[in-house]
Amino acid sequence: MFVDEVDIRVAAGDGGNGCVSFRREKFVPRGGPDGGDGGRGGSVWLRACNHLNTLVSLKFHPLCRAKRGAHGEGSDRTGRSGADLYVDVPPGTIVYAIDEDGDAVGPLADLTDDGESWRAAAGGRGGR
Repeated sequence: MFVDEVDIRVAAGDGGNGCVSFRREKFVPRGGPDGGDGGRGGSVWLRACNHLNTLVSLKFHPLCRAKRGAHGEGSDRTGRSGADLYVDVPPGTIVYAIDEDGDAVGPLADLTDDGESWRAAAGGRGGR
């Protein structure tokens, strides 16, 4: 099956929540705050690959969602960042946005060379 046009949705990962925590030790009467920041969310990237010649893999998986960041923890531990998601497409792929009426909005990216990539959705910032 040869598929040369697909509609997909991309969703970047949310950033993790920060942690509200206070240092508690026996001989430190007022330890102060020690909560860690949340990790950043993963981004969604479209990447051109020479070994592909059709968009059939995206036809049956139309939602591309990156991982979210981990929450911060006590003792100033920052949450782990979410992994970026790379969606492989054949070279010559032209990316359009679709508005609410279903009309295509100008070309956003033209992936012509092998290894060329474009960030479709930026990951969220981690909580503080």
